[in-house]
Parts: sequence; C-alpha cells; structure tokens
Amino acid sequence: QEELEHLNQANEEINRLELQLDDARSAYRRILSESARKLNAQGSQLGNCIDRARPYYEARRLAKEAQQETQKAALRYERAVSMHNAAREMVFVAEQGVMADKNRLDPTWQEMLNHATCKVNEAEEERLRSEREHQRVTQLCQQAEAKVQNLQKSLKRLIVKSKPYFELKAQFNQILEEHKAKVTALEKLVAQAKTRYSVALRNLEEISEQIHARRLQRLLLRRASPVGAEAAPHPPLPELEGTRLGTQCPPGDTISVLSLQTIASDLQKFDSVEHLVGLSDATSLNSDELEEGERRRGGQGHFKHHRSISL
Repeated sequence: QEELEHLNQANEEINRLELQLDDARSAYRRILSESARKLNAQGSQLGNCIDRARPYYEARRLAKEAQQETQKAALRYERAVSMHNAAREMVFVAEQGVMADKNRLDPTWQEMLNHATCKVNEAEEERLRSEREHQRVTQLCQQAEAKVQNLQKSLKRLIVKSKPYFELKAQFNQILEEHKAKVTALEKLVAQAKTRYSVALRNLEEISEQIHARRLQRLLLRRASPVGAEAAPHPPLPELEGTRLGTQCPPGDTISVLSLQTIASDLQKFDSVEHLVGLSDATSLNSDELEEGERRRGGQGHFKHHRSISL
C-alpha cells in the first residue's frame, strides 16, 4: 500500500509538472516569437546602422566574458596560494617534530615530513600554473577592453543611433534567459518525479512477483499432500468367502452388502443356473435362503472359490 501511494503521488506530480513545463515552453516560444517580430520592426526603422554598430556590441560581449574569466582565474590563484602556505606550515611543524630529541628516530615524523614536502611541491606547481593562467586571461581582458574603447570612439554616432535596437534586444534576452531557466528547472523536476515513479513501479513489481511465488508454493504444497490424508478413514468392506473386496463403494450406491454377498455366492456355483429354476427374482435371495436350498439338495458344503472376483 505504501509503494502504491508513492506511485500515485509520483504520477500526480509528473502530470502536474508536465503541465507546468508545457506552459513554460509555450511562454518561451511566444516571447521568442514576439521578440523577433519587434526586433525586426525596430531594425526596419533604424536601417543599416545596426549592422555597422554590431562589432562594438560584439566586442563588449567578449570583453565581459574575458572579465569573468579573469575573476575565476584570480580565485583559483588565491586558492593555490592558500594551499601553498598551509603546506609550508605543515612542513615547518614536521621539521620541528623531527628535530626533537625524542622524535629523531620516530618513523612517523619522517613520514609526516615527506608527505608535507610533497604537498608543498604540488601546491607550488598549482600556484605557478594558476598565476600564469591569471596573467594570460588578464591580458586578454585588457585587449578586449582596449578594442571596446577604440570601437566606441570610431562608431560613436552609429552606436547612439542603434542604441534603441540593442537595448530592446538586451531586455528580451534577459526575459528569455529567465524563462529558459524556469524550463530547465521544470525539466529537472519532471526527471526526478519520473525516477521516483520508476522506483515505486519496480518495487511494486517485485512485491507482486513475491506474492505470486508464495501462492504458487502454497499450491504446489497442497497438490503434493497425500490424497485423502485429512479425511477420515473409511471402514473396509467385509470379506466374502475368504476374499476382501479392494474397491470401496461410492456413497449413495444402490448395491448393498447383502447383494454383493448374493452375487459372490452365485459366482461360486460354476456359472450354473440350475439353482434359479422356479425362482422369479434371483436378486431377492439372501444368504440364508441359499444355504437352505443347498441343504435340501443333499447337504453339500460350500464350493471352493475357483475364479477371481472383479467388481
């Protein structure tokens, strides 16, 4: 039940988030189409000054990116310097420990000193590498700034004339970036909800397989149990003339024990029908009447049974 609730919750969340994602994508496409239409209209009014002033704005974009790379390189250089200083302090502590009389022959302090020395060397290499990278991006940033200044002087009149177009373009770019970030966030949420749905579904499938396995095991155990093991034992039929009947009569059978005795007695007479002369209904004879008839015929005893009985 818990996994089923998780599955339903994930399904509801997927449906809700997908609706929001569709709305966000529709809004993004609508703003993109509207911005393109308005920018085209603005460009038609201003003419070719937009294309002639475009190198200045492109240079400003590159200069901004170079400035951001310079800031990142500066942070990496500061981090490398801090790691180098910490490693040098560790080397100093290890050297002081090794120089002590009680630790002069201690291998632990020797190992600590070697480890600290390796850290100093690695930190030194990282510091030099980050320093060179910082110098490189700083130089690129300076060159980009200089190019922006030169273009601003040479294209001042065109820049002022095309300013409305690029300001409108910057506004639409900001709006589109916000909607794009919203779409990206919703896509991540949908992916997470689908992952939870898959996990809950897989857990339910495992539970279902376990239930079917237990049912199959119980069914096999029930089939493997002896037939009639739980039922009460049926009393055996009485023996007839030294022979035990091996078949049990089903409930409600019209053949009684007396009739079976009569049939067995008839079969012992070598298939002769002389004893039925003058009788209207052979099946109405009972065992007492048969014995009386035998005594009247001369007191003959019972014949030995010479054939098998199959009832």
